[in-house]
Amino acid sequence: MTIEATETMKISPLAGKPAPASLLINVPRLITSYYSEQPDPSVAEQRVAFGTSGHRGSAFEITFNEWHVLAITQAICDYRQQQAISGPIFVGIDTHALSVPASTSALEVFAANRVLTMLSQDDETTPTPAVSLAILAYNRGRTSALADGVVITPSHNPPDNGGYKYNSSNGGPADIDATRWIESRANSLLEAGLKGVLRWPHKRALLADTTHRHDFLGAYVNDLGNVIDMDAIRGGAIRMGVDPLGGAGVHYWQRIADHYRLELTVVSDQLDPTFSFMSVDWDGQIRMDPSSPYAMQRLIAIKDQYDIAFGCDTDYDRHGIVTRSAGLLPPNHYLAVAIDYLFKHRPQWGARAAIGKTLVSSQIIDRVVKRLERNLLEVPVGFKWFVEGLFEGALGFAGEESAGASFLRRNGTVWTTDKDGMIAALLSAEMTAVMGHDPGEAYRQLTTQLGKPVAQRFEAAASPAQKAKLSTLSAQQITSTELAGEAIESIISRAPGNHAPIGGVKVTTANGWFAARPSGTEDIYKIYAESFLGTAHLQQILTQAQDIVDRAISAPQP
Repeated sequence: MTIEATETMKISPLAGKPAPASLLINVPRLITSYYSEQPDPSVAEQRVAFGTSGHRGSAFEITFNEWHVLAITQAICDYRQQQAISGPIFVGIDTHALSVPASTSALEVFAANRVLTMLSQDDETTPTPAVSLAILAYNRGRTSALADGVVITPSHNPPDNGGYKYNSSNGGPADIDATRWIESRANSLLEAGLKGVLRWPHKRALLADTTHRHDFLGAYVNDLGNVIDMDAIRGGAIRMGVDPLGGAGVHYWQRIADHYRLELTVVSDQLDPTFSFMSVDWDGQIRMDPSSPYAMQRLIAIKDQYDIAFGCDTDYDRHGIVTRSAGLLPPNHYLAVAIDYLFKHRPQWGARAAIGKTLVSSQIIDRVVKRLERNLLEVPVGFKWFVEGLFEGALGFAGEESAGASFLRRNGTVWTTDKDGMIAALLSAEMTAVMGHDPGEAYRQLTTQLGKPVAQRFEAAASPAQKAKLSTLSAQQITSTELAGEAIESIISRAPGNHAPIGGVKVTTANGWFAARPSGTEDIYKIYAESFLGTAHLQQILTQAQDIVDRAISAPQP
C-alpha cells in the first residue's frame, strides 16, 4: 500500500474506465459562466484564495471567473510596482478550457498597466517549467529590472477548473508574503467592484508596444541536454512511450525526440478541453494526475511496448513513471531511486549539495540520503520551500510526495526552481540506459538493501474548531511516549529543515511515523503513515495515531 492509494477512500465504480459522455463538461456553457457570473466577496468560497499552488476554482461554482482573474492580475501589477519589479512578465497557459479566456483577461490588464508581457509564439500552450526557465534565463547576470511570471493553470484538476499561479523573480512559486499580499489586494478589488483595475480591449492589448512573443519551446528544448544525459539515452537505444495527457507540453515531446534523435513515441497528441480521452480517476472525476493508476490506464496498458514510459499532468510540473517491471511507480518510490541515481552520477554537483523533501514523503528517502552521506532538508508541504536552495545550488534535488520534483543541471547550477515533470520523466530513460534496468527494478533493489516501507493515508471527520486546533498543535500537547510498540523518537509541529509550521504534527519512531494535517477544503483531517515492519505494524500506527490526534484536538483548552 502506498500513501497515494488510500483504503479509506471510496473508489468509484468508474475508476480506471474510459470517461462516459455524462462526465464531459459543456465547454461553451463553462466559458459563458466565466464571463457572466460575478463572485460575491462576502461569500468565503468566492473570494481569491492562494493555496500551495495559486488560486484555483470552477466557473460553474463562481470560484474562478473573469472578475477573479482581473483582480488577481491587477494585484500582481500593484505588487510588482511596490517591489520595483520592472522587467518582463512571462505568461504560460495550459490546455484547460478556462485557460485561454483567463489569459485573455490577464493580458488586457497587463497591457493597461504598461507591463512588458511575454506571450508564447503562435499562442502555444506553455508548461510551468518552461516559464520558470525563461525567468531564470532572462534574469541571469541582472540585478535590476528583473522578470517574473504567471502560469494560467489549475494543474491536474478536473476540466471545469481554472487556475492562476504567480512565479517570483527567482523563477519559483511566490513565497507566502507575496501570495498573501496579492490575495489581500485582489479581494479588496473584488469588494470595490473592480474599481482600481486598469484594462484595455483585447485587440488593443495584443497590439500594445509592451506585448511581445517568446520562444518558450525552443529555449527549453535546446537547453535540455544540459540537465539530462541525452547521449546515454540515445546510445542505449531506449524506447520511450509518452502520454502527454492532453497537457501543455503535448507539442514539446516530438521536438525533443527530433532534436536529440531519440526513440520516443507520443502515444496520443489529442487535445480536447473536455479531456474525453482520459480514464476516470479514483473518485469518479476526470483528473489528469500522472501519479494515479486510474488516470494512467492508457499508458499502463501498453507499458510492455517500451523500455520506459511516462506522462505529465496538464501544466507539466508533475510526473508519472510507468515501468515494465513494476507498472506505475508511486511518487515516493521514484523520488527515492532518482535521488540515489543522481547523486552517484552527477560528479560535478558539489559535495555539499543537499536533498529536499516534504515531511510527508517516504522515510526511505531519509535512508537513501544517509547512505549517500548527504544533508536532508525536510520542509512543510509546498514546493515554494525549495526555491531558494535550488536557485543557489544548495539543493541538488527537491521533491514532494505528490510527484513534483526538480534538480540541478549536470554542471551543478540551477535548472528550474519550479517543479519540472519533463526532466523527471526523461531522467527515468537516462537511468534505464545507464543502469541497465528500469526504475521499478532499481526500487526493488533499494528496498532489499534499506528496507521496504508500506504506507497509507487515512481521513477522519473533524469540526472547523478541531481543524483549527490541529493546525496549531504543539509537540508538547502530544503526551504519548510510544507508537505501535516503539519508543517515539521525535514529535514535531515545525519542519526540521526550516522551522516553518507544518500545520499539524508529525510523530516518528525508528521504523515508522505518522503526520496529521487538517484538510483545507473539507471538515476532515488527514493522517499519513508509514511502516518498515509490515502492514500489521502500519495498521497499529494508524489506529494509535487517530487516537492520539482525537485526544489532542478534543481536549479542553488550557
